[in-house]
Amino acid sequence: MIIIKSSEEIEIIRKAGKIVKQVFDELERFIRPGVTTLQVSDLAEKVIRHAGGIPASKGYYGFPGAICTSVNDVIVHGIPSNKVRLKEGDIISCDVVVTYQGYNADACRTYRVGKVKENADRLIRVTEECLEEGLKLVKEGVHLSDVSHAIQEYAEKNGYSVVREFTGHGIGRNMHEDPMIPNYGEPGHGPILKEGMVLAIEPMILEGEKECYVLPDEWTTKTRDGKLASHHENTIVVTKDGYEVLTK
Repeated sequence: MIIIKSSEEIEIIRKAGKIVKQVFDELERFIRPGVTTLQVSDLAEKVIRHAGGIPASKGYYGFPGAICTSVNDVIVHGIPSNKVRLKEGDIISCDVVVTYQGYNADACRTYRVGKVKENADRLIRVTEECLEEGLKLVKEGVHLSDVSHAIQEYAEKNGYSVVREFTGHGIGRNMHEDPMIPNYGEPGHGPILKEGMVLAIEPMILEGEKECYVLPDEWTTKTRDGKLASHHENTIVVTKDGYEVLTK
């Protein structure tokens, strides 16, 4: 069941989203060669708690980190570690979920570590553009799969693939709510967008083939061919005339 949020609920999620943005601002300044992914996660947790929020990922089904830190060929759910030290040319996707007054906001950014190669830079840029292409279609009365199709079409037009095993989702009191939001599919299917729907839309775009696998830690998900992955996400609310980004 898709839960339509009230204006009061949306305002709380908006405040959670502002904390997410504070995290990204701090990480933009902090991420550089030599820091560990655990240090990245610890800084994010410090910012979240100082702002009155809770890092929702910490303890979620046993996940040990405050955020997910996915480096290079890790698509999603990278576990922060003091053994993973960032190097010049790496890319790192930081997926941040903040709970504030019982409601959640979720977003992800992929950062360049120092100077990166052209292929990494382009992948990050196109992944961000995939989200923008999807959001262009968001308004009342549109099929959700129209958004999914636009993301897939733009990714594949640029020579990339879309992971199938993970999707975006509704969000609110729970981190993951209906509906599921794939980054692929045919247009004209699925739920019709309505004002008050709050959605976490998150293209996960792969440099190579779409296949992936999960490490024995049961979280870390990598590309099967070892090529790069990029992840870009925002929480949005559907409005009468379009949408509002709540994590920007």
